[in-house]
Amino acid sequence: MTSLPFPLAEAPEPQAAQAAHRLFTGGADFLKGVVAMDGLPPADRIEVCFAGRSNVGKSTLINALTGRKGLARASNTPGRTQEINFFTLGDNHYLVDLPGYGFAEAPLPVVQRWQELLRTYLAGRATLRRAFVLIDARHGVKKADEEIMTLLDQSAVTFQAVLTKADKVKEKDRARILDQVRERLSKHPAAFPEMVLTSSEKGIGIDTLRAIIATLP
Repeated sequence: MTSLPFPLAEAPEPQAAQAAHRLFTGGADFLKGVVAMDGLPPADRIEVCFAGRSNVGKSTLINALTGRKGLARASNTPGRTQEINFFTLGDNHYLVDLPGYGFAEAPLPVVQRWQELLRTYLAGRATLRRAFVLIDARHGVKKADEEIMTLLDQSAVTFQAVLTKADKVKEKDRARILDQVRERLSKHPAAFPEMVLTSSEKGIGIDTLRAIIATLP
């Protein structure tokens, strides 16, 4: 029997779980928000970034990963805050929160400025190990998700799909949505061949994602 492409990541092995525990108990703090490349912190840590449409649950996921409820703040107005937010994690990692994309309410110049900053960041950050593209598990891949995945392809940045709000998906819809996500991912050469299913509210997949981050080379 042929295994499915882009399987769901399994619970971490004990060694990976221990590495995750060490990393995520090392403390996480907001470092700075960046609006231009000359404001980036030194590229002296392992870096992972989180990208996702507005209201996909990105800030909530970062808070769940770090165990700090108010660390990343969500904006109710998509496109209002166009900053790349850096958080320190332990002594050797940055978590990077990219602004929510899909700016229906943002002025075009704001969108263009953010897109240029994002392109420059992705292409020029040698310490960036992986991007996590957050996809609402209730809806699957949307046009805005395709756009960011194409940009990651062009930037040669490996990205991994993280499905959020998994607890909100009806069981009868789950297989169909997963199949749709797999089909879309198969068209992107930069896609890591494994997905992560998460729910920040229920704690689903949080330990798995922590272990993935902690064991990146």
